[in-house]
Amino acid sequence: MQLRKLLVPGLISLTLLSGCSLFSGEEDVVKMSPLPTVENQFEPEKTWSTSVGSGIGDFYSNLHPAWQDGNVYAADRRGTVKAVNADDGKEVWSVDLSEKTNFYSSNLPALLSGGVTVEGAHVYVGSEKAQVYALNTSDGSIAWQSKAAGEVLSRPVVSDGLVLVHTSNGQLQAFDEADGAVKWTVNLDMPALSLRGESAPAVAFGAAIVGGDNGRVSAVLMKQGQLIWQQRISQATGATEIDRLSDVDTTPVIVNGVVYALAYNGNLTALDLRSGQVMWKRELGSVNDFIVDANRIFLVDQNDRVVALNADGGVTLWTQSDLLHRNLTSPVLYNGYLVVADSEGYMHWINADDGRFVAQQKVDSSGFQTEPVVASDKLLIQAKDGTLYAIKR
Repeated sequence: MQLRKLLVPGLISLTLLSGCSLFSGEEDVVKMSPLPTVENQFEPEKTWSTSVGSGIGDFYSNLHPAWQDGNVYAADRRGTVKAVNADDGKEVWSVDLSEKTNFYSSNLPALLSGGVTVEGAHVYVGSEKAQVYALNTSDGSIAWQSKAAGEVLSRPVVSDGLVLVHTSNGQLQAFDEADGAVKWTVNLDMPALSLRGESAPAVAFGAAIVGGDNGRVSAVLMKQGQLIWQQRISQATGATEIDRLSDVDTTPVIVNGVVYALAYNGNLTALDLRSGQVMWKRELGSVNDFIVDANRIFLVDQNDRVVALNADGGVTLWTQSDLLHRNLTSPVLYNGYLVVADSEGYMHWINADDGRFVAQQKVDSSGFQTEPVVASDKLLIQAKDGTLYAIKR
């Protein structure tokens, strides 16, 4: 039987499984680090905020805002999708994708979970109900809606006329960008136990590179949906079921013919794009997406350490360990700073050169689960209660 666990960025929600035989000891308590004291070198400014429905609550979700041509697009779990002006946060349009029914006093929620992605004239979002929506950026009307092979937990990726979706049951599917027709499906295999979350594919030179719950990275030729190579970067080992989790839920990063991939309980690995052969690996695990920039890798590991490494061999440049178990989001680079947010609603600004804190701000009491998004001169971030913020340095 497949067991899917609720996951918050950087940490499995242990409290939901207390008393379960997955754990070897009676007291597997992880304590959140206290908020570090930071003397702000500058004060980040909230330029505007607006509500996007009811947010995600305590559910796992990969919903985060997207930005294109002066508009910001965001969604909530129930089915609200909004476009707002990036300068002032004023609503451009709003649609409701929840299911209208005569049998209930209110609409059935759409359970949106994967997205938001904006590309060209369409906004793409997927759902736990295995639906993929393409909305027109002009007014939010549905351009097409298609049935996926399973829950869509990762963001759709658009490339070469295809919309790629990685479903919770291990299927990588390609939909026609024009009409939503299924072009091909590749089975990436599933273990008996895995984390709740899926890798979004990275694309380069006509290939989609995607992580799997089986600890492998796969390369698929997008034109035919043909598997080119697979490489294991994480091996299921350990005394407990949790220790043996080996999901590759992060999105691979492709730079100069090198695929960088990161697994939970596994390795940060550099692979040759053409062959999939391992170039180097470093014992380091995470479920958070990571950054490769200027020959440096920035990541948040599964214990919420923020780490910078050299991209040529994985040598550690610095480590920031004052945010342990604060359920950090993936990092983002903005104006030369590394920015992460946490489950208590704080945003932390870190010097990318040495790992020292330069600023800290409390933004939202409901907390954050998904990373900030850079939109020109602003940072966009969506809180768990659905509030969307624009922040400037």
